[in-house]
Amino acid sequence: MGMDIKQIQDLIKFVSKSGVNEVSIEEQDFKITIKTNQEPTYVTASVPAVAPIAAAPVAQAAPVATPAAPAASADANLITVKSPMIGTFYRSAGPGKPSFVNIGDDINTGNVLCIVEAMKLFNEIESEVSGKIVKILVEDAQPVEYDQPLFLVEPK
Repeated sequence: MGMDIKQIQDLIKFVSKSGVNEVSIEEQDFKITIKTNQEPTYVTASVPAVAPIAAAPVAQAAPVATPAAPAASADANLITVKSPMIGTFYRSAGPGKPSFVNIGDDINTGNVLCIVEAMKLFNEIESEVSGKIVKILVEDAQPVEYDQPLFLVEPK
């Protein structure tokens, strides 16, 4: 069965708040596409017929973590990686699994930094910068808001 009206309304609210320009979901007998007039940000997700909540990532997101303007602290050369959506922040692919990144890790463009779960979709957040993780600003399994700072990165 497809989505009920409440799930569709929640999805519309999520899309309008997240900054995503278009979302398309397709299941066996159900397809929905929601478009906004916002500037495009691309997220691709696929949903299996049965998706357990505590499973490994079931969806992958295109690189959407955007580097922000330099931080307004003493370390003005740091780049802030922000959450591209509202959801729950996870540092690893699942309980007992190693964290994607830790403080002091060198990262490259395209490296997975974390997962943000939104509406039972696990979205991998990839880095758009190369550098070194200086600070992780969010605790594991903590709710995050759209555009909330997640990491401070010292660029290479």
